[in-house]
Amino acid sequence: MGLCFSIVPLFLVLIGMLPSALGGHDYGQALTKSILFFEAQRSGYLPSKQRIQWRGNSGLSDGKINGVDLVGGYYDAGDNVKFGLPMAFTITMMSWSIIEYGKQMGASGELSNALDAIKWGTDYLIKAHPEPNVLYGEVGDGNTDHYCWQRPEDMTTSRAAYKIDPTNPGSDLAGETAAAMAAASIVFRHYNPSYANELLEHAYQLFDFADKYRGKYDSSITLAQKYYRSVSGYADELLWAAAWLYKASNNEYYLTYLGNNGDSLGGTGWAMTEFGWDVKYAGVQTLVAKFLMQGKGGHYTPAFEEYQQKAEYFMCSCLGKGSANVQKTPGGLIFRQRWNNMQFVTSASFLLAVYSDYLSSAGKSLKCASGYVPPSELFSFAKSQVDYILGDNPRATSYMVGYGNNYPQQVHHRGSSIVSFKVDPSFVSCRGGYATWFSRKGKDPNLLTGALVGGPDAYDNFADQRDNYEQTEPATYNNAPLLGLLARLQGGHDGYNQLLPVELPALKPVNTKPKAAPKPEITPATASSASPIDIAQKETTSWVAKGKTYYRYSTIVTNKSPKTLKNLKLSISKLYGPIWGLMKSSDSYSFPAWIDSLPAGKSIEFVYIHSASPAEVSVSSYTLV
Repeated sequence: MGLCFSIVPLFLVLIGMLPSALGGHDYGQALTKSILFFEAQRSGYLPSKQRIQWRGNSGLSDGKINGVDLVGGYYDAGDNVKFGLPMAFTITMMSWSIIEYGKQMGASGELSNALDAIKWGTDYLIKAHPEPNVLYGEVGDGNTDHYCWQRPEDMTTSRAAYKIDPTNPGSDLAGETAAAMAAASIVFRHYNPSYANELLEHAYQLFDFADKYRGKYDSSITLAQKYYRSVSGYADELLWAAAWLYKASNNEYYLTYLGNNGDSLGGTGWAMTEFGWDVKYAGVQTLVAKFLMQGKGGHYTPAFEEYQQKAEYFMCSCLGKGSANVQKTPGGLIFRQRWNNMQFVTSASFLLAVYSDYLSSAGKSLKCASGYVPPSELFSFAKSQVDYILGDNPRATSYMVGYGNNYPQQVHHRGSSIVSFKVDPSFVSCRGGYATWFSRKGKDPNLLTGALVGGPDAYDNFADQRDNYEQTEPATYNNAPLLGLLARLQGGHDGYNQLLPVELPALKPVNTKPKAAPKPEITPATASSASPIDIAQKETTSWVAKGKTYYRYSTIVTNKSPKTLKNLKLSISKLYGPIWGLMKSSDSYSFPAWIDSLPAGKSIEFVYIHSASPAEVSVSSYTLV
């Protein structure tokens, strides 16, 4: 690269004690924040326990001109339209997160908040389904909405509502909404049985509607084509809904539907490398594989084995061990597309995590083109994707707003980018919002806590600019799968058999206030003062080469004990460049063989160079003699 630097020799020197490095992510804090994001996306009358205080009531006339109450629900992303298909998928994935990892979420104290987030969505979906064969799938118009840059509280754009019915069908929309209702009914069965029954009744009706009157929803609600076109059609949603209805009801009719229609609707035929709000096949195949591992295949076992083969095709492709592998960035992130790539990262990672736990529970391994893969490898890869999101990446950037020290400041989001009406109630006009607020180069006046933005490009590059909507716009369906992943990472597995019936924990008192974010620190926090080893880091110089800034970091290890330190091994993460003064062996680092000990009170230095924040250095093992 033509970099200019001098290699500093390793040396021993007596120095004072400085803070030591502390690695790892606070998945519990990330979970808290990721749930808070949904409160910022709420439409309608906000509840008294609303925690995102810069938001206010909005969309209070939604559905009125259509003669129906459609107040409530979620804005899907950075605009003010309510799109039914991604909203329903969001609810399905939040529910699946709790179904799999509600135990861990309960231990984190966030289960009640997650239930509130689901119910905010299902309450709206119930309103949107006023008759068995009628479902409202959009409120607002993306074209007029995108012409304006206004707070939800100031909206002057059209709030017309658009529906599907037998004359204008939408099997994908109705199927996904049935899946959401069924999945949520499983969650609420333990906490609110009458509500669960209501949800399940809607799910039954919606599935029948979707199956009987077949058609793509965006052929009926044509305004959605520009924003949420159903490219995959509706066959995957019919299977997806059937799988969730079987899971929710244990009604053999839906298991039979999966067995009889796997071929004609593509469940046994389509091998996918993506999963998201449009393409559900990998999700269906994962659920059916679970049914098979639970011994529920019966005489449909041969068909269900084909579903499972396609599920494993997806898993292997994500790991890079299949016959057609998912693209990844140089930093290791799954890369599917330029616009909001992060949605595919979280959805895929969730499937990898749950499938890993299914395999572990069944005592099985994953079969890939390259050979057998242990379940732990699936989970490790899912964890690597979450860690990338939270900051373990070449830019050392957290793509979750409000998490870590370096996260997006100019989010493509109307509400967060315009001063709260509680601070300045002056009306923000349609075009005036663009002139005054959208074009500002400063950071957002309101922190969109927990929002997962679109993320970096295929080369790990990211431009934190409000007009860069491909990378800086968040979405509810980015966050939904994260709830389960973060709960699982925070709470561990605890020996729970994922193939047994769901047992959700009792609710703990509601955490009404978000946990305070840690104050930014350049050097990681001090470890226990009882530790005999001190690690201190500092930046010693920086320079620019080919438009990129590089930093040289000095790390000094001090033996604070009265004994001689031997066999020291260090763990280093978030290191993206060359290092001098250490030798790497397996997953740890050690000093060269000729430096076999560090006397009491002495220090030793190593240096490294990269274009990011300091690496995280911690002690793996040592002996004192």
